[in-house]
Amino acid sequence: MNIKHPLSPLFLTFLFFYLHPIPTLCSADYDANTTTPSNATDFIRISCSVTLYPDLCFASLYGYANAIQQDPARLARTAIGVSLSRARHMAAFVSNLSREADYGADPRASSALHDCFSNMDDAVDEIRGSLNVMRRLVNPGSESFRFQMGNIQTWMSAALTDEETCTDGFEDVGDGPMKTAVCERAANVKKFTSNALALVNSYAEKGTHKLLNEKNV
Repeated sequence: MNIKHPLSPLFLTFLFFYLHPIPTLCSADYDANTTTPSNATDFIRISCSVTLYPDLCFASLYGYANAIQQDPARLARTAIGVSLSRARHMAAFVSNLSREADYGADPRASSALHDCFSNMDDAVDEIRGSLNVMRRLVNPGSESFRFQMGNIQTWMSAALTDEETCTDGFEDVGDGPMKTAVCERAANVKKFTSNALALVNSYAEKGTHKLLNEKNV
């Protein structure tokens, strides 16, 4: 059974909402002469091979090559920042649709939108928490590093679960442009978070190996 209420200007506006990239993440110790742009770009391309969506990973991160250089920590931090930007836009999109759907004819659509927003809002908080820890990350090769990375991995995994749960309520909602827009956008956001988590896992593994190697010396 399709949703019967017509598309409002507000819905059409958010349907084509432009996703702005996050600002470049730079650090005070960055030296533009340490790595050529091509080497930095190659580093990002190779690093993205561990993700489920390597093409999307590279496309979303190569523009930050000058800031990332060949630093896996900067790469993971930037990927988390990109996923946070996408999750925030998705939460805003669903929030506006949910306020409109309160006046719609299908209560199931309204309920699904409210649930989706709640899950996406939780994901935003979890990704933001991960990014805050990444900004205060200690050097690899310590127990504190492993503890911090464990928290980041837990929060990013929880965010991915929340994003996956976002669209569960739409199974009982009739097909239509609103349902399609939400589900497609949610699927896209999940890809960015999945890629960020994969890069976080890769960096955590390298740092843990360094810790183990130092203990065996």
